[in-house]
Amino acid sequence: MKQHSLAGRRTALAAMVAAAAMATFAGISTAAAETGELRIARQYGISYLPLMLMEDQKLIEKAAAAAGVPNLKVTWATFAGGNVMNDALLSDSLDFAAGGVGPFVTLWAKTHGNYNVKGAAAINSMPLYLNTRNPNVKSLKDFTDKDKIALPAVKVSIQAVTLQMAAEQAFGAGKQNELDRLTVSMSHPDGMAALLSGKSEITAHFTSPPFQFQELADPSIHRVLSSFDVLGGPATFNVIWTSSKFQAANPKVYGAFITALEQATAQINKDHRAVAETYLRMSKDKSSIDQIVKMLDDPTMVFTLTPQNTMKYVDFMLRIGSIKVKPESWKAMFFDNVHKLPGS
Repeated sequence: MKQHSLAGRRTALAAMVAAAAMATFAGISTAAAETGELRIARQYGISYLPLMLMEDQKLIEKAAAAAGVPNLKVTWATFAGGNVMNDALLSDSLDFAAGGVGPFVTLWAKTHGNYNVKGAAAINSMPLYLNTRNPNVKSLKDFTDKDKIALPAVKVSIQAVTLQMAAEQAFGAGKQNELDRLTVSMSHPDGMAALLSGKSEITAHFTSPPFQFQELADPSIHRVLSSFDVLGGPATFNVIWTSSKFQAANPKVYGAFITALEQATAQINKDHRAVAETYLRMSKDKSSIDQIVKMLDDPTMVFTLTPQNTMKYVDFMLRIGSIKVKPESWKAMFFDNVHKLPGS
């Protein structure tokens, strides 16, 4: 009986040791599942100010450490257009991409049912201006083959999609591509430089803040239209997106990113002058702080995580065949951390 009792205790002890080892291993595996490096890309302009604050103040790293992921390395890159970022995301060389609604919707539809890219949040809601130096252009119908329109990515960027929407409104059904032949892919800084030079083939620029305001400071430049005119009201400009695989594998890092974005957005909405100083320092923009504060004070310039009017882009892109899948609602395109917000 003693031998049986001893054997039983040994068996129980071995089982306990094995269970403890498995628990330890599981804990290590869970910790290892969280990435040690977060790779984020943004584009040019003041619309990406929340991400600039997140980089400058290391808000993601701090939030990650508080969530149990210490020493997270966050790397930042600046891309000229959303199409390039989408390629980087699909090649697994990028974790978060930030850009316009156009390239976001394109990638959501392309990866629906496989890679499942979704939006983490909106970044802002603000108008985009189509500016020109051609005095003869008062509306879209006045553009001719002598004009060239700079925008971030032909056919893909939010400016390109908005231009197609505007062309359909101006020229009629089926005419959404009427001005595509005039468009040229250029980064916003290059597009502004080309437009203002007066020596380039670029006679118009469909751009974003602060470039659109800086262009209009030149008396030879005037505005042809605003994206809000095309959409019938305010709408999201920029979105941040990632894959469902990354979001599921890195819940703490993903949560830290959202926390940091919320903190940065709150800072902007609290003190425009303080964040304007950060923008000027990081962007190397030559504007005065008063000029940047004036832009931020514009009531149409709103920094928010709430997606707004995104389904208008979806409906248009689906109708013209640039995407093949329609989400049931805006929520189907975004992770559930923003589902509680009054999106559209």
